[in-house]
Amino acid sequence: MESRIERLCVERGVKMTGQRRVIARVLSDIEDHPDVEELYRRAASLDERISIATVYRTVRLFEEKGILERRDFGGGRARYEPSEHGHHHHLIDIETGKVIEFEDAEHEELMRVIAARLGFDLVSLRLELFGRKQKPGARTRARPPETPAT
Repeated sequence: MESRIERLCVERGVKMTGQRRVIARVLSDIEDHPDVEELYRRAASLDERISIATVYRTVRLFEEKGILERRDFGGGRARYEPSEHGHHHHLIDIETGKVIEFEDAEHEELMRVIAARLGFDLVSLRLELFGRKQKPGARTRARPPETPAT
């Protein structure tokens, strides 16, 4: 059975080799945001003939064709997710690197209002929040601390 990434590849004119099919299948099954080395580990577990160079080339090709989106969440490694993954934002735990996806219609409306106020129609927006897990019993700040007047 053809994976959703394979279908996108065919629709966008990507020639599908056996190894590209394996990589596409791995990408269709991801629920996280793996880097190329993690994609390689997963693909190699399905086909030991796949090299890391093949994974790098395939990821670059899929990115160029708009099938994959590259994300930089810090840590020095690009991470990837399918483009057709739906509209969402990311909260990145700076201690563990875990990425939490979320949606926030209220925030998106605020961004549209800000863009309109500045004379723009909002075409796209991306929100990446970086945080640290709160310690039990810690109080949450609703807004940044006020700076004292000088």
